[in-house]
Amino acid sequence: ASQREETSYLYTRVWIPDPEDVWRAAEIIKDYTEGEPILYLKLEDETYRIGPKDNALPFLRNPDILVGENDLTALSYLHEPAVLHNLKVRFTESNHIYTYCGIVLVAINPYEQLQIYGEEVINAYSGQNMGDMDPHIFAVAEEAYKQMARDERNQSIIVSGESGAGKTVSAKYAMRFFATVGGSANDTNVEEKVLASSPIMEAIGNAKTTRNDNSSRFGKYIQIGFDRSYHIIGANMRTYLLEKSRVVFQAEDERNYHIFYQLCASASLPEFKDLALSNAEDFIFTSQGENIFIEGVNDAEDFEKTREAFTLLGVNDSNQSSIFRIIASILHLGNVEICSERDGDSCHILKNDPHLAHFCQLLGVELEQMEHWLCHRKLVTTSETYVKNMSRKQAANARDALAKHIYAHMFDWIVEYVNKSLHTSSKQHSFIGVLDIYGFETFEINSFEQFCINYANEKLQQQFNQHVFKLEQEEYVKEQIPWTLIDFYDNQPCIDVIEAKLGILDLLDEECKVPKGTDQNWCQKLYDRLSSSVHFQKPRMSNTSFIVIHFADKVEYQCDGFLEKNRDTVYEEQINILKASKFQLMADLFQDTNKDSSISTSSSSKSSRVNVRASKPTPKVPNKEHRKTVGHQFRSSLQLLMETLNATTPHYVRCIKPNDEKEAFSFESRRAVQQLRACGVLETIRISAAGYPSRWTYPDFFNRYRVLMKKSDMTVGDKKLVCRNLLETLVKDPDKFQFGKTKIFFRAGQVAYLEKLRADKFRSACIKIQKTVRGWLQRVRYQKIRKSAINLQRYGRGYMARRYAEQLRLTRAALIFQKQYRMVRERRDYLRVRQAVVTIQAFTRGMLTRRIFQEFLLHHKAMIIQKHVRGWLTRRKFRRARNAAITIQCAYRLMRAKRELKQLKIEARSAQHLKKLNTGMENKIVQLQRKMDDQTSDLKTQNEQLVVAKASLGSEVNKLQKELEMMRSRQGDGSQLTSLQDELEKLRAELQEAHTHMKKLEEKHSNEKMGLEQVSYQSLKGRKYIFFLQDQESSASQSVGRVQAELDEERQRYQNLLREFSRLEQRYDNLQEAKVCVCLCMYVSFQPGHKRNNSTQSSLESDSNYPSISTSELGDTDDAIQLEMGVEKAAMDIGVFMKLQKRVRELEQERKRLQVNLEKMEDQMHTFSFSELRPCIRGRLALPRQELESENKKLKNDLNELRKAIADRASQNSSSNELQDGYNLLLGQLKAANEELEVRKEEVLILRTQIVSAAHQKEETTNQIVTSDWGYLNEDGELGLAYQGLKQVARLLEAQLQSQARKHEDELAAFNTQIELLKDDIEKKQEMLNHTMSLSPEAQVEYSVQQEITRLTNDNLVRTLQPPTPYTIIHIIILFIMSQKAKLILYQHSSFETLSSSQPTKAKPQLTRQVTVQRREKDFEGMLEYYKEDEALLVKTLITDMKPNAVSATVPCLPAYILFMCIRHADYINDDQKVHSLLTSTINAIKKVLKKNNNDFEMTSFWLANTSRLLHCLKQYSGDEAFMTQNTAKQNEHCLKNFDLAEYRQVLSDLSIQIYQQLIKVAEHMMQPMIVSAMLESESIPSLAGVKPMGYRNRSSSMDGEGPGSYTLEALIRQLGQFHSVMGEHGLDPEIAGQVVRQLFYSINAVTLNNLLLRKDVCSWSTGMQLRYNISQMEEWLRGKNLHQSGAVVNIEPVIQAAQLLQVKKKTSQDAEAICSLCTSLTMQQIVKILNLYTPLNEFEERVTVSFIRNIQNRLQDTNDVPMLLVDTKHTFPVLFPYTPSALSLETLHIPANLSLDFLTRV
Repeated sequence: ASQREETSYLYTRVWIPDPEDVWRAAEIIKDYTEGEPILYLKLEDETYRIGPKDNALPFLRNPDILVGENDLTALSYLHEPAVLHNLKVRFTESNHIYTYCGIVLVAINPYEQLQIYGEEVINAYSGQNMGDMDPHIFAVAEEAYKQMARDERNQSIIVSGESGAGKTVSAKYAMRFFATVGGSANDTNVEEKVLASSPIMEAIGNAKTTRNDNSSRFGKYIQIGFDRSYHIIGANMRTYLLEKSRVVFQAEDERNYHIFYQLCASASLPEFKDLALSNAEDFIFTSQGENIFIEGVNDAEDFEKTREAFTLLGVNDSNQSSIFRIIASILHLGNVEICSERDGDSCHILKNDPHLAHFCQLLGVELEQMEHWLCHRKLVTTSETYVKNMSRKQAANARDALAKHIYAHMFDWIVEYVNKSLHTSSKQHSFIGVLDIYGFETFEINSFEQFCINYANEKLQQQFNQHVFKLEQEEYVKEQIPWTLIDFYDNQPCIDVIEAKLGILDLLDEECKVPKGTDQNWCQKLYDRLSSSVHFQKPRMSNTSFIVIHFADKVEYQCDGFLEKNRDTVYEEQINILKASKFQLMADLFQDTNKDSSISTSSSSKSSRVNVRASKPTPKVPNKEHRKTVGHQFRSSLQLLMETLNATTPHYVRCIKPNDEKEAFSFESRRAVQQLRACGVLETIRISAAGYPSRWTYPDFFNRYRVLMKKSDMTVGDKKLVCRNLLETLVKDPDKFQFGKTKIFFRAGQVAYLEKLRADKFRSACIKIQKTVRGWLQRVRYQKIRKSAINLQRYGRGYMARRYAEQLRLTRAALIFQKQYRMVRERRDYLRVRQAVVTIQAFTRGMLTRRIFQEFLLHHKAMIIQKHVRGWLTRRKFRRARNAAITIQCAYRLMRAKRELKQLKIEARSAQHLKKLNTGMENKIVQLQRKMDDQTSDLKTQNEQLVVAKASLGSEVNKLQKELEMMRSRQGDGSQLTSLQDELEKLRAELQEAHTHMKKLEEKHSNEKMGLEQVSYQSLKGRKYIFFLQDQESSASQSVGRVQAELDEERQRYQNLLREFSRLEQRYDNLQEAKVCVCLCMYVSFQPGHKRNNSTQSSLESDSNYPSISTSELGDTDDAIQLEMGVEKAAMDIGVFMKLQKRVRELEQERKRLQVNLEKMEDQMHTFSFSELRPCIRGRLALPRQELESENKKLKNDLNELRKAIADRASQNSSSNELQDGYNLLLGQLKAANEELEVRKEEVLILRTQIVSAAHQKEETTNQIVTSDWGYLNEDGELGLAYQGLKQVARLLEAQLQSQARKHEDELAAFNTQIELLKDDIEKKQEMLNHTMSLSPEAQVEYSVQQEITRLTNDNLVRTLQPPTPYTIIHIIILFIMSQKAKLILYQHSSFETLSSSQPTKAKPQLTRQVTVQRREKDFEGMLEYYKEDEALLVKTLITDMKPNAVSATVPCLPAYILFMCIRHADYINDDQKVHSLLTSTINAIKKVLKKNNNDFEMTSFWLANTSRLLHCLKQYSGDEAFMTQNTAKQNEHCLKNFDLAEYRQVLSDLSIQIYQQLIKVAEHMMQPMIVSAMLESESIPSLAGVKPMGYRNRSSSMDGEGPGSYTLEALIRQLGQFHSVMGEHGLDPEIAGQVVRQLFYSINAVTLNNLLLRKDVCSWSTGMQLRYNISQMEEWLRGKNLHQSGAVVNIEPVIQAAQLLQVKKKTSQDAEAICSLCTSLTMQQIVKILNLYTPLNEFEERVTVSFIRNIQNRLQDTNDVPMLLVDTKHTFPVLFPYTPSALSLETLHIPANLSLDFLTRV
């Protein structure tokens, strides 16, 4: 009715029929009014006509937000296309194979193994309501299990569907769930036996068909029995209608039962040799399908599983062998060849037929009899009995019937044996039945089997319709909704046609009784008797078939074979032979046929099985029961099944086969619709849609549609009244909804209407928000534009003013330029005239002057001749006088020299003088030697570079010559090429000259080096020429630089020639490409590239504090410029480079001048002392160095100018990519050269530092060098003695220094030890303070008094020989009085609060104990003595009857300390029996206490702390040095003396692990109900989760009247805090407490994530926000408890990432990449599952597209994650018990009086 409104709005979406896709989507593109003949639809430009004779109005589509719902009944529009589309979307896009349809679970076969059936999934669904989790077979099984326990009523799960739909798998998983959840209470492992029956039944009852590789060819109903505790105690199985014909015949591409192929695959095993089997292709019964293999199935491995299942069910090896012999005999029987006689009416079997022999041998029957009766039959009449021959066809049919009969009896025997194995003697309280039965079938040729199957489905459909109708009625009555009778389809008339009197089955049985009844006669009787029924039709073109109109479809059955299959004929003679078998099992199969038949017809519900087959009745046994036909037996067993189902609460699972090609996740709409119609799902939809299909609870409706309410409506406190008022306002028709007690019921389409109103409200709000935001944005944009316009005007006016001012300046400048130019022009003319005049005057004056000079020259020559003669005479006279004077001077100077020598010897004896002489000499000598070595290595490097350069230049010349020859061959005109070749020859000659010049320079350098070495040697001997050596070194370095400069000059000349060569080449326009190639070759071959500076030059340059660049770098830079920027561009800057070369030549001249000065100074060294010479040399060397540094700066500036010029030209020629690339390359090379230079400078500085330090350390070596030169200074040995004395003094000082250092280290170690002791003391006091703060006020008072008494007692231990002082006793008494007063005040205060409270609460009982102040005996050694007979009392007091609150105010772990002190005394007296007995009793008592209190967290934590403390005490006082490192001296005295308790330590360690595991189990059990509600369902952020997805009605009655408590996050955190505080109060080690918290956080993560992965309703953006907030609160709690380092945060990382995944964007590929990098702790299956489950809250959100999910899968497919969907909730981290010794001294321990341990004596 809702679909036929008067007017449909434009673009309304509808469903229209389609011949291919069944239904297709369309949109109404034109308004339609009821009664119009045409409806215009937008669907491929077609129109859809509607009229009285055409199609009805199309179905309306649901909103997109409803597509993909878990429950089909939650859809607003309930009809076939909506159901089909919802299933298709869930299956193909989200890969969800399960969907609810009311009480039905629709399961679509994915044809792929899914990771959704593990034990963790079972644990996730266990205990959950059916509506809370995503649809699953486990949810249905859990619902059945829960209703069985709650309602005390048996349950049934009915699994149906056609072959290949997955019925067997679904039933198997349901049984696995029951076996896991309801495991046996004892060790009988009944659940394992129940699961073990599945592989056996699959082997003997399943086969490959064209539709399914593992098709069940029989129906079964398995009853799983439970006791009153709802643990599995047994099971029972019933089977229905085994397809016996498959044993002897298989269609193409089909197989026989699996067991035949499994046995053939294992025929090579030794135990099966006597079966005489081979490949399955060799047997007729297994090769008719022409394909004996199944892809992905290993028959041999499956056979091993079958044998293991037989063994688990108790089938011994003998029976297994007999079963396999029977199966093998059936194969051999099929290969028995029957030959026809000539007459055609008789036949025979060939003699020595091997297969018949094997058949008889395997079954233990006589060969002759079997051979005879296979070809003959016995006819019995009233008068006589005679034997008749059979034709070949009759004999073959009889043989096949015998094979089928044998297999059927073996099948029944195995089923009966399985039932016996699963039977229990215990009383069964209830059961859950799982019915795995064939679905409705229709083929091209339908026979007796399809008729029985469809008959069973008719009965099940009737029961299903009645149950659905009943549930609907109960729902309406419970909600007090007026009940209107709903007309639903009743298929009772169709059932009457089949099973009523004179129905199809009755007529079939009647025809079977007729001696010569035929299928044609029976078919004619059907036409006569049933033609009047509307459910029976006769085909038009056939007289041997009939049509039955079933609830699902019309089916035409072929009558051929009905009678034979109904009779199931087997000859008696063959059966009698088998009864006489030698093998007991074979004989037993046929001995109790009558008994079995009678049992099979019994209607008792206690029978172990129901046999649905009957053997051929024989005349000898005129038993009515035995003569029942197969159809009659099937009807009886089906009636029994229906009675059983009606006595239980049914649960329905409908399996759908999505396609016939078995493709994974491929959905064919036509096939799916056929099955949906056949299995009754659409009928469920129709019944629901007839009433009020959409149902909302009042809170859900209020939260969803409160946006439609007014503000005044929200003030009303009653939500029901608010919802009533809203609906009455929005929906005018009161028949469209009804108000129940807890829910609102809506007609179909009303929810969609409300969603439209809600969307319109949101849309209007969005428009208003957008309008406001857009207006604001436009205003902001206008303001920006206005501001920009003002700025533009301001800058424009300023630009115009500046341009006018610039014009004025240019005008003034032009005038000045004109004035200056005119002045210059006039001055230039004047200067030219003046120059001419001066030149004429100069020439005239020169001529006159030369004449005068010629006359003067003649006179001057005469005077020179006279001067020389007179000078020679004077010099001869002077030399004679001088020689005489020199002789006198030498004698005098000799006398003076001897005096000075004596004086020098005296001075040389002083150490101060020696120190002056040797100052800096060693360092400089080593430095000079280092520089000599560097120069030698650099010279070798330069030689090698020259050789390499020569080779490269030679090869380049050859290449150029080859290029010229090629160019000459290409162009006829060779005149210019000849000139080029001449130029090339010139270049070669110049290159040779450069090489020759370089060799000369190398020789000169080597000569200078030898001279330098000679000077160095002399300097080492005399110690006076060190500064000259430095000058020589600098000159050598400059010489190398000069050589490098000359080499660069040669390179420059060579580059000039290259420029000329390039200029000539540019004339050839037709050879442009050749020119480019030549230039490229020149660039590759000639470019020197970046070279390292030689070490000599680097060391010289490093002496300066300013950065510089070498000449080789300049040369390389210039080459790079010429080659990259072009020859002509580089030539413009060559002037700068020539200036640099000129400056280098000037520096070389300066070096020569300095060398001359050096030689002069050497001559003067003979006359001046060393001290006088040093300042002079320093002064003269400083100036050249400063000049070099200034020149270095100039070179650097020139280089920067060159670089700038190149950059300017590059910017001007920016259009050329070639120039730009060359410039970039040049700058890169220059930068690399500078970096290399800086690195070399740093290396030189580091080497110098190392050399100087090494020289100072090698004092002895230096002394030896100095000693070699003492000859002229130490003739008498005084200087050596002085030096040795100084060495002794130095050694003495060094020894004193070392002693002072050792003393300092000892003092430092003592201070560190003192600091550690103080730290330990502070930590102990801090722990004591924390413990005190955690106690109650009364306990704090007692604890402080106890600590003060202990302190006073320890103080008095020093005075052990003296009694306690009166002051101490008075102080103790005062403390005791103060504690009693404090307790009295606390008691009065608590009493006052209790009386004044209006609502008194049950407070924790106060701890009361008597404080006894005892003086410690002076000989107390921390041991407790007890008598052997008091051991039981000790264990009972300390363990069995101990309560944690009894010792909560004392020292933590007090029972452990007391027990250890008793153990110490037993060890002290060397009583091994006492030690053994006490430890054994202690361990056993702890186990009993924990078993008794297995659900008490406080008790478990208490004994975990005490057990671990006892273990630590046994380690601490064991005497093992590894455990004694932190003991005090007193504690070491208390170590055990006689016994090694290492074995008991291991036992206590194992016990501690068991207690820890029990503690974890108890804590997880307490938190389990809280996790999901607190983490996923509670609204920690108010109003955020108020908007929920579309609600669905509660399908299961298990949710009525019950529901989990609503826990908040605060409750969960409070529970965690309680756990932590209890563990802290009991003294549990913080490390163990941290591990407990870590395990609990793992459990929280696992449960939360598993529920998130299995619940579609919580996978939304708001849930992600809530979850992230909840996790942050948990992290805050961890930080508050100082547990953030325990690893708990890492354990909840998957949940954090899942919450972030729900919140991030999910559209683009960038989003996919971000998700992949974000969710590193989630597996690919988990990420894809969350994305598939993601549910938008409204239509403004978008669903995650399939392409986006595929993108995520492609990105994550290379990860090596374990394919895991759910987290293992049972996983437990390994626990570690770190050794934590106690700082408590045993002698200071006080035992409270309330423990009643008076029988213990202190020792």
